[in-house]
Amino acid sequence: MLSTMQDVPLTVTRILDHGVRVHGTSQITTWTGEGDPHRRTFAETGARVAQLAHALHDDLGIRGDDRVATLMWNNAEHVEAYFAAPAMGAVLHTLNLRLPAEQLTWIVRHAADRVIIVNGSLLPLLAPLLPGLETVEHLVVSGPGDRSLLDGARPQVHEYEDLIAGKPTTYDWPELDERQAAAMCYTSGTTGDPKGVVYSHRSIYLHSMQVNMTQSMGLTDADTSLVVVPQFHVNAWGLPHATFMTGVNMLMPDRFLQPAPLAAMIESERPTHAAAVPTIWQGLLAELTARPRDVSTLTQVTIGGSACPPSLMKAFDDLGMRVCHAWGMTETSPLGTVARPPAHVEPGSDEEFAYRLTQGRFPAGVEARLTGPGGEQLPWDGKSAGELEVRGNWIAGAYYGGADADGEPLRPEDKFSEDGWLKTGDVGTISPDGFLTLTDRAKDVIKSGGEWISSVDLENALMSHPDVAEAAVVAVPDDKWGERPLATVVLKEGSSADFETLRDFLAEKVAKWQLPERWTIVPAVPKTSVGKFDKKVLRKQYADGDLDVTQL
Repeated sequence: MLSTMQDVPLTVTRILDHGVRVHGTSQITTWTGEGDPHRRTFAETGARVAQLAHALHDDLGIRGDDRVATLMWNNAEHVEAYFAAPAMGAVLHTLNLRLPAEQLTWIVRHAADRVIIVNGSLLPLLAPLLPGLETVEHLVVSGPGDRSLLDGARPQVHEYEDLIAGKPTTYDWPELDERQAAAMCYTSGTTGDPKGVVYSHRSIYLHSMQVNMTQSMGLTDADTSLVVVPQFHVNAWGLPHATFMTGVNMLMPDRFLQPAPLAAMIESERPTHAAAVPTIWQGLLAELTARPRDVSTLTQVTIGGSACPPSLMKAFDDLGMRVCHAWGMTETSPLGTVARPPAHVEPGSDEEFAYRLTQGRFPAGVEARLTGPGGEQLPWDGKSAGELEVRGNWIAGAYYGGADADGEPLRPEDKFSEDGWLKTGDVGTISPDGFLTLTDRAKDVIKSGGEWISSVDLENALMSHPDVAEAAVVAVPDDKWGERPLATVVLKEGSSADFETLRDFLAEKVAKWQLPERWTIVPAVPKTSVGKFDKKVLRKQYADGDLDVTQL
């Protein structure tokens, strides 16, 4: 027996149409760094989305599933590209501007991008790469920047505003298959070549609904979200699409991501929500401590990308900003869990704080399981640690193969199980009520004498010391135990804490056998392109003898 329900495709186009028609007065505000911010309503954005789609189709020849790439900061024009390319049936491909040049070149060629829309301020990054980008036929430049860098460039160069000027402000959007590709992102390539993840219209629609649920980010048209997480980082955690569903106003920082301008944005534009990785919030906390501002409207902060140190969470609690942990990855669109404590715990209690420190609870759209070293399934008892595997409506089932592989999906054995689950590479536990606690990345866990040491636990404990700004812990070879932890520490300015003091402090928080013997001071912890600690760099520096290590 079939249902009697209508079969209306779940597409990005319908998200766009809803936002423009129902929430047309909601705004996208882009910070300019000087003078008034630039403001554009959802209705005005929708008209410009149509103009951009006409330009892509009529002037640049974009058809079918052609890839339209963006190399842009978070701003209104980037949002326009977010909707124009998928709604017309093409595929949006966001390029990570923080990747090394050789990786960016590889990704553009692998995806076979035909058009790149670029902010003028990023031309110094892109221009030297153009000779190697054979598939790129058109370059569309938006905003201020040195155009002389493009003199003699092979792709045809267009000005964004000139290109869309005079185009119709409506578009006869095609009816698309909801399983058709809408957007693609590449992993950050911390091991091997970056891998392409292709999102469908359906997966984006369902993911956007989950972002908006009350036990997720739970935002409404009364909110303004400061979208610090880059639009090239898993579609800004789904916020540009989710906000058009519910009319949430967006505050876009453009290239002004330093702590001082972020503090100025919060004070001036009074957002109620913000989303970014922990390193951004570490810098903002230091700025607000040194130069207090009125940030009282910002009551909800979503942190993901890596674990938020408890000390940072408590510090923002003291400022009236409630931190909400979330976990995800490029392959999960990215929302996998959100740490909303269950109703039965007392607000402000130690039990509630313990729930908030987890990575969060799985929503209905994400199934999860833990596997042991032999592939055995482990219980959800909050104690048994194994590798997290997930599947669901917005979880990748393969990687993009690219033209050279005839478009065949890639399912590496170390990334996907035989029965199709995504192997996340994260090690952790799951409580009986479905809360995930990650203890490490599988590649970062320290295997010492047959026991596992969580590098994350050691890092969080170290970063709770008042003299420590950052701390990263990595496994290094040890003749007796196989591996032992190396603690790399960034001290706060003016601090004189020594290793013995830090080790004694750590001894109060972890088991004695887990205490690092090897210590080093570094000016900053190396970061990946998305702001995570880049531990492979630290391991290489240690192996090459580039670190000044003290052994206690």
